[in-house]
Amino acid sequence: MTLDELWFLADRATQSADTAYHHLRDRYDEPMEFDRTKHVSRSRFRTLAERIHVSGAPYGTHTIVHRSTGELLLVRHEGVDMWVLPGGQLNNGESFHDAARRELCEETGIEVTYEGLAMLTRIELCHGTYSTWGVLPVFVAQADTTEPDICDPDEEISKAQWFTELPEDTRDRDDLLAWRARTLRS
Repeated sequence: MTLDELWFLADRATQSADTAYHHLRDRYDEPMEFDRTKHVSRSRFRTLAERIHVSGAPYGTHTIVHRSTGELLLVRHEGVDMWVLPGGQLNNGESFHDAARRELCEETGIEVTYEGLAMLTRIELCHGTYSTWGVLPVFVAQADTTEPDICDPDEEISKAQWFTELPEDTRDRDDLLAWRARTLRS
């Protein structure tokens, strides 16, 4: 891919991100919003821009699963060596919500009742003079069943566990703590 092609890809990705962002904002009531910037290698930029062009999202979609006791369900992702929210990439033609539900089933086996969109993060990706952005929607759901049963076809998830206190090595820990604080105030 030449540099000009990379610019065109980034431009198309930005258009897809705009569409996805506005669709999510129109459909769901006031999710918490965050902005992140990531500087990535040229090949990673291309990969993520291609994902954004297809779906609007570089990293797919995720779900915050909670119990009535306030515990949150996290999964151990071996690829990043951290506790993360269950979630992942969209399959062709899949909605964000459908992808979140499928990924949650694969990674935890938990049955839930979805309550809406908790967070919407705008992730700006940069490589040199090139930039684009994508969305990371995070849904929220209350657990109907509580015993995890991992059946992850990608074999990236090694554990699923409930937490009252989030481990220090939780990805996006500060965002989750902010969401929890906001939710407890409501």
